[in-house]
Amino acid sequence: MRSKKLLFLVNPRAGRNKPRGPLFDAMAVLSEAGYLIRVHRTTAPGDAAATAAREAGRYDLVVAAGGDGTLNETISGLMQLDNPPPLGYLPHGTTNDFAACLGISRDPVAAAEAIVQHRLRLLDVGQWNQRNFIYVASFGAFTRSSYAASQAAKNALGHFAYILEGMKDLNTLRPYHVRLTADGDTLEDDYLFGAVCNSTSIGGLMKLDPERVVLDDGKFEMLLVRSPKTPLDLQNLVLALLNQQYDSPGLVFRHVSSLRLETEETLPWSLDGEFAPSEPVVEISNRQQALGMLL
Repeated sequence: MRSKKLLFLVNPRAGRNKPRGPLFDAMAVLSEAGYLIRVHRTTAPGDAAATAAREAGRYDLVVAAGGDGTLNETISGLMQLDNPPPLGYLPHGTTNDFAACLGISRDPVAAAEAIVQHRLRLLDVGQWNQRNFIYVASFGAFTRSSYAASQAAKNALGHFAYILEGMKDLNTLRPYHVRLTADGDTLEDDYLFGAVCNSTSIGGLMKLDPERVVLDDGKFEMLLVRSPKTPLDLQNLVLALLNQQYDSPGLVFRHVSSLRLETEETLPWSLDGEFAPSEPVVEISNRQQALGMLL
């Protein structure tokens, strides 16, 4: 019987304040399960995506070790293949939002032990113009904090780094006028924040009810926060978000399979915590059950 081949993509910069021993122990678990492992340490942004696209087709399994950005890159590379191999994930970043949503252990050894059980789950993948995302595409307030916090700050402060970076945006909160068409229904308004997600957590700052999120149904959860007109409106918005009251005035919450957003403003985005430059027109679609993950 031929050896099973595994491509192990590890981001050496992610979680640099964490001990490396558990990663070696996780690789031992994978090796003992019969995998012949090739380790690739990423060297620059985009390296994980390029390596996955170029080489993953020759492997039986790909395992990514790093943060949400590493996971996003790996999936982006796999989505360029006609028949991508299954993906395993060892969370080793700062927030690991999607891993928490999937119930993947933060302990690399426990995560590796789950991978070798070969329980395959098909998940939806989002497409943002020509780029991919696995759990969230967002714009507006606090979006910048997900990609602007330095790696050094993330390593030193963990999730608190995102909160600090978000606080810097408080004085620059501003509405963005956008026109959205979601599953044929058009909305046009001024919004502080918008997100299309397939996760129970948005940037580690906002939570969605797990009972309202299905990861393989071909639909995203769309959350829009309208621009408040008074300080009281803003206070009520914050309370509604904290209490997950998404039917409150000022919030728009829907399940959608596709979205088209048009704006004349400069509107930067975050895709799984990674920067995406402003585009006058953004087309977002759901590739239902496009990715197989071993969980």
